[in-house]
Amino acid sequence: MAGGKLTPRQKMINLMYLVFIAMLALNMSKEVLSAFGLMTEKFENANKASIESNKSLLETINQKGSENAGEFGAAKRTADRVAVSSKAFYDYVETLKADAKFGVQVEKETGKLPYESMDKGPHIDDTWFAGDGYSAKGTAIVAAMNKYVAELKAAASSEPTLASKLAPIIKNLQATFNTADVKDHEGVTKKYLEYHFAHFPGIASLAKLTAWQNDVKKYEFDIYSTLLGKAAQDAASYSKFKGFVVLEKNAYFQGEQVKGTVVLGKYDPDTKPTSFTGPGRLENGQAVISEVAGAVGDRTLKGQFTFVENGKTIPVPFEGNYVVVPKPNTATISADKMNVVYRGVVNPITVSFAGISSDKVKASAPGLTPAAGGKPGQYNMSPGQGTSVDVVVTGTLPNKSVVTDKKTFRIKSIPSPVGAIGGDYGTVKGAKSRLEVSQISAKLLDFDFEVKLNVVKFTLKVAGQAAVVVTGDRVNAQCKAALARATRGDQIIISDIVTKLTGSDIMLPRTAAVIYEIQ
Repeated sequence: MAGGKLTPRQKMINLMYLVFIAMLALNMSKEVLSAFGLMTEKFENANKASIESNKSLLETINQKGSENAGEFGAAKRTADRVAVSSKAFYDYVETLKADAKFGVQVEKETGKLPYESMDKGPHIDDTWFAGDGYSAKGTAIVAAMNKYVAELKAAASSEPTLASKLAPIIKNLQATFNTADVKDHEGVTKKYLEYHFAHFPGIASLAKLTAWQNDVKKYEFDIYSTLLGKAAQDAASYSKFKGFVVLEKNAYFQGEQVKGTVVLGKYDPDTKPTSFTGPGRLENGQAVISEVAGAVGDRTLKGQFTFVENGKTIPVPFEGNYVVVPKPNTATISADKMNVVYRGVVNPITVSFAGISSDKVKASAPGLTPAAGGKPGQYNMSPGQGTSVDVVVTGTLPNKSVVTDKKTFRIKSIPSPVGAIGGDYGTVKGAKSRLEVSQISAKLLDFDFEVKLNVVKFTLKVAGQAAVVVTGDRVNAQCKAALARATRGDQIIISDIVTKLTGSDIMLPRTAAVIYEIQ
């Protein structure tokens, strides 16, 4: 922070900066330190899973490269280089984590680090930096990062057939591990390590280093996945193919024509089987089926494609089933989003009758109307009062006879929302100035419909002061006066929130309170 000859003014600025950092350290919330610790744990767990996942992918690439060097040789060579460079840098970062944990012992009871006491990181400050620049170790860290990026870039570009596919990954990698100087929020240019680690709590530095390792494993995974991408997987042998029966529908009336196709997995117009046996004929690499449905019950379609590969005949069997059913007498009625309909919102309803064209099916119920611009069979339900509603459906068969069915839907009110400040709910933290300009709103959590809510009234309570009742969705002058007497750590309770649906007079059930903690 200091080096060379400094003016008295610069010395004073530096001293003030040190005092400011010390104040920040003293005021560092234990909850924040614990959060960094929990974040570190999550990264470490993810890293363990990534190591196993990447190991499996690398083994697959190596196996394919050994079995088919022509198709997978380039992928294997690239993957091997990426694996070596990634492991080397990952292990190097693991050694750096010791600096963040310097002087800290694992708690015997929990087996974890004492996160809440890791509010300082003097060892990193003393060993990574010297004056206004880096120490020898800091220089080595930056050099290791740059070496890792250069090695992966070289590996990704070493095989011309793969370079273009890997280029976007390398571009993101370079951005993630860019060691250039950084401007902070005040426009002051700082060296990379200084910006990310200088004067940070030890647990924050540990979390950052563990995140680096997570990034290493992510880019390793991205490269392996790309190397095992579609182009490589398409090199499968005909022995890997499977036949699939694709019918126009899965159930047929007696006497109807059963129509559909039998296609191959990874279907390709250029696929040319040498022979085919089964209920149909070959057309452009697929079998077109045509037969008459017999008696009611289960039916099976099966046959076989035959290919010649490397002088050998390879059979590819297929088998599929369909059901012949009697003429329909039961409708299929389903709510598109849930098993109930909600009062106060438009509920999409789709109505159909098995085996009957949708334009021959009609539905009726209180509050049910055809969807504007929708296809036949699509309706909107806006339920009124009561606890249930019956949807009656009629269908006209090809012989002009009519079948009828109905289904009962439960009517429920919209669930209770939760209060929110500036879009955040639960316990929100921030400065008083933010609360003064934020909108008090309400949210419906885990509700499948898009519903707009308006807050029309709420009560603001500052500890030790009288509650203020506000009409509207923003704090008023009386609230601001009460907030002016609140101090850091005080919790402001927004309760008795009155919410209604936008564009209607429907008031929702009690809205849960939201707490704002002054920072």
